Amino acid sequence: MCGHSVPIAIGIDSESVGMPALHNTLLYLSVSFSKTKYLITSVFCFLAAHLSIAQSDSISDPASENPFNKKRLATVIATEAALYTGTLIALNDLWYKDYARSSFHFFNDDNEWLHMDKFGHATTAYNVGRIGIDLMKWSGVERKKAIWYGGMLGSVFLNTVEILDGFSSGWGFSIGDLSANTAGSLLVIAQELAWNEQRIVLKYSFQQSIYAQYNPNLLGNNLQENLLKDYNGQTYWLSLNMSSFMKKETKFPRWLNLAFGYGANGMIGGSSNPVVFDNSGNQIYFDRYRQFYLSLDVDLTRIKTKSKFLKTVFNTIGFIKFPAPAIEFNKNGMKGLLVGF
Repeated sequence: MCGHSVPIAIGIDSESVGMPALHNTLLYLSVSFSKTKYLITSVFCFLAAHLSIAQSDSISDPASENPFNKKRLATVIATEAALYTGTLIALNDLWYKDYARSSFHFFNDDNEWLHMDKFGHATTAYNVGRIGIDLMKWSGVERKKAIWYGGMLGSVFLNTVEILDGFSSGWGFSIGDLSANTAGSLLVIAQELAWNEQRIVLKYSFQQSIYAQYNPNLLGNNLQENLLKDYNGQTYWLSLNMSSFMKKETKFPRWLNLAFGYGANGMIGGSSNPVVFDNSGNQIYFDRYRQFYLSLDVDLTRIKTKSKFLKTVFNTIGFIKFPAPAIEFNKNGMKGLLVGF
């Protein structure tokens, strides 16, 4: 994600709107200036909103059902509408207005970033959809409606921004992004319909890379920007809860997952690397390659606790892959990692 970001803070009093547990939740919405400006930040935004209800037992227990609550649903719709509208207004004022409008057109970016951006789209749509379902269930919406309406929340948001890109001369509508968004939403919806829980979770992790210094305008000037902009440091994970596929009486830890990761390295440009030099004037070459990982993970949302505070924390940061030993596979071979994150 490129450029600066503008934080928008919205205070919500949980008592006045009937949302349990957490008072005056701040919703931080970062709007930044790039083709992937809305990816990871939108997850953070909806995770912040989810913080207000994460302590609810009905959210922690997917098997529980709430009676329909009109006031809760109105609060959810109003909050989501405010975030949705605010995001579009901010994007228009801070990004699109600097580019000429055009007729609707497409842009093929499938050859960029070794598809890391597409994994980012899918992971974002999945996690926002998961939160959307929780919010609908908390409001007491009928099960299938809650799953479809809530589960598509990520795609609705991301694809709206994609349409705006289609009318901007600087970008275009990406079929690849649309496909990734849809895949993420369908993954969360399919699992809720089939199992009434999420057994396969999409997660994110980050470690600073050496590459941002060679193109800081694109990859970020500091850690905060690197987290969102440097694909070399990002890894996207498919975390599978093994106990969910076993008999209910199994003694296997319910919180222990098997994780499959995907990353990429050597990228200081989208489809190819720009020419860069070291301090001595010698040209530097970086080999672009994909990375595949096998690791263990922890599903924090499945850890039993009576602490409402811990439930809030576990639900809020549950999209981050837990550090654990891993095996990396790439075109150069295989190697063990003390921490796969």
